[in-house]
Amino acid sequence: MHDVIIIGAGAAGLSAALWCDELGLDTLVLEQNEAVGGQLFSIHGPIENYPGVRAANGREFFERFSERLSDADFDLWTNIEIESVDLTAKRVTLKTGEELQSIALIVATGVRRRQLGIPGENEFVGRGIIESSSRDHEQFADKDVCVIGGGDAAVENALLLAKVCPTVTLVNRSKKLRARPSFVARLQGEHCITVFPESIVTRIMGSEEVEAVEIMRKDALQPFQMAVRGVAIRIGVKPNTEIFSEQLTLDPQGYAVVTSQQETNVTNVFAIGDVSNPLAPTISGATGAGATAAKVIASRLNARK
Repeated sequence: MHDVIIIGAGAAGLSAALWCDELGLDTLVLEQNEAVGGQLFSIHGPIENYPGVRAANGREFFERFSERLSDADFDLWTNIEIESVDLTAKRVTLKTGEELQSIALIVATGVRRRQLGIPGENEFVGRGIIESSSRDHEQFADKDVCVIGGGDAAVENALLLAKVCPTVTLVNRSKKLRARPSFVARLQGEHCITVFPESIVTRIMGSEEVEAVEIMRKDALQPFQMAVRGVAIRIGVKPNTEIFSEQLTLDPQGYAVVTSQQETNVTNVFAIGDVSNPLAPTISGATGAGATAAKVIASRLNARK
């Protein structure tokens, strides 16, 4: 029996664990990956808006963050596969059959990139699918590329690639881009970027590597092919809440709905970080939510004692 089980060891989960340790709670953190840090390792650009910390990228930020972890007293299990979670009973069953019990649960499972679900999307991973434009843009220097999406991430990727690529085609499903005005304004000065509104990519093609995309425009009768050597898919993210879908109240996009104390619809079950924050998925927001959940749990357990 633990006081708290935290599912997920990204910025939010680790922040909650550190606060639980400071508040004297017996805590177990479960992480499905071999390494902890979550989405931090997907940040390849500079981090300049976290109070008191500047880092070249998410990895450097994590290195500073992790200095405190070595001194903390909580259990951290990695490479963990969860079979099921009974939120009401606060019981986690692992794929090994082992059952773990706690008084409170914290869901910090984060998000993952949305996929298009089109032919070629998975086949060309590592062979033309651009994982990070900030990290890998030199790899696509002097190559024509395509960016799919219309939000901040898509436009920012297009701007980064425009520094080294002769042409960048931005394919947006909607009529207007959703990105912040400052990003959209910068597009006007990039003559190598072409925006296709009300269009979708229906296929990614090639032999050994990406060679072309198939695009369907709203005003066209048939799709057409465009030669490109790289494709960046930036159509947003999806919260990792499937395992809780029948127990938690979720919004239409699948994010956990929480109170101001980060509590879900199930008593003493909390959701923190990106999995419950679709409007402001930031590192500072994640770490703050972790602190809030830990303090609420500690207050309740102390009252019981």
